[in-house]
Amino acid sequence: MTMRESAGRWVRERSILYIFLAFTLGFMLPLCGCLGTSVVTMIGLGGLAAQGAPMPRATGPAVAVIRLDGMIVSSRNATSLQAITPKRVEDLLEQAEEDPFVRAVVVRIDSPGGDVVASDEIYRMLLEMEKPVVVSMGSVAASGGYYIACGADYIVAHPDSLTGSIGVISQFVNAERLMEKLGVEVVVIASGPAKDIGSPFREMTEEEQALWRRIIDEVYEDFVAVVAERRGLSLDQVRELADGRVYTGHQALEAGLVDDLGTLEDAIAKAAELGGIEGEPEVVELSPTPSFLDLWMGFQSRLSTLSPEEILGAWGMPSIQYRWVGP
Repeated sequence: MTMRESAGRWVRERSILYIFLAFTLGFMLPLCGCLGTSVVTMIGLGGLAAQGAPMPRATGPAVAVIRLDGMIVSSRNATSLQAITPKRVEDLLEQAEEDPFVRAVVVRIDSPGGDVVASDEIYRMLLEMEKPVVVSMGSVAASGGYYIACGADYIVAHPDSLTGSIGVISQFVNAERLMEKLGVEVVVIASGPAKDIGSPFREMTEEEQALWRRIIDEVYEDFVAVVAERRGLSLDQVRELADGRVYTGHQALEAGLVDDLGTLEDAIAKAAELGGIEGEPEVVELSPTPSFLDLWMGFQSRLSTLSPEEILGAWGMPSIQYRWVGP
């Protein structure tokens, strides 16, 4: 059994153990009358998990593969491992940078995008990598997913990948009529008339929409500038492409948004070439190891539903996103 296979088996067995513990404690902790005992148990198991599994290490010239799947979110919004956060990406890139055998990195992106700031932070991390970085696009690498890809040295899209969706979006829910039907009245005390822009409890005025439009336009121009600089296109060329639509890999290649068409294996071969590896490279997959607390929180989130207060609270938090809102 190779070192990679051994490490992978160890991680799988450990994950199964933690899932069992999370399931068991999900029933046992509510029955425990001693809160202190519950907290100590959770902290103890969380500390055990935090020690981490042995990271796969290359034994010869290698290409590291990092998979970025899911929505792009800030750390404070990450509720499971099925999300892309700057912190998780930073940790994985550091592993690749510090491994002397890793000569290049392939970042596999399968994401419709998400948070603007988080997308930009990850984009800058790819820019700062000293080792060559090649992006391999999966089914979707759109909006924020494409923004991240622009930080790579080379972009390979599958012919049928959906990418592009260059643009910015904010969505607001107006629940005013619903609240009236429910007989609920909301009293807002604010320091200024623009303090509660985007509130779900009232309709947004035309002046407020115009103000928010200026924010969207400013962030949009930042996106356009990044694409223009990294893809060697003029601002006008990018604006013509950047109406929010998605493109197939074929269309993106014709438009100059990607460098080549191919599979993950093709991206690995290109990374090996850029990294100066002769012959078949060793491939090391880097991924965050789920801690007990990660698994516990994921299990708990599947058992619970959002309360009306939480739903309305999310509606009432304005946000700007590089995100493709697709089917």
